[in-house]
Amino acid sequence: MNKAFVKEPEDHGDRCPACGSTGMAVSTETLDALIQPDARGDISESACFCPHPTCTIAYFDQFERIVETETLNTGVYPKDPLAPICACFNFTCEEIADDIHEGGVSRVKAHVQRAQSDEARCSTMAADGQSCVAAVQRYFMQNRKP
Repeated sequence: MNKAFVKEPEDHGDRCPACGSTGMAVSTETLDALIQPDARGDISESACFCPHPTCTIAYFDQFERIVETETLNTGVYPKDPLAPICACFNFTCEEIADDIHEGGVSRVKAHVQRAQSDEARCSTMAADGQSCVAAVQRYFMQNRKP
């Protein structure tokens, strides 16, 4: 096919300026809750979270202004491997690994139900402002043995 007729993908400024990962849009509520006050002014109200685990940038905006992980109020998953995968309820990857090791799903199942309840505070506790359910399930599936 002739390249003259192929539309190039548009860049909407949602790629991390350091690693190129596609960012996840976050609310101002998330930014206000997780970024240290002295660093909060470094980024606009419309920003994205960089989900790449080893990238040092936590948030960035369309003007390539950044907030690094070191200026967050706490360690966040997946940037900090020791941080809980679910910040709302302090549910850890170690607990998922315990389920896998024991050949069960009791912890994961109970956590998923709790994470879907009104008790969850994802917009202010999760780095990406989203529910951890997908990340918990993905971690479980990637680490279980077939």
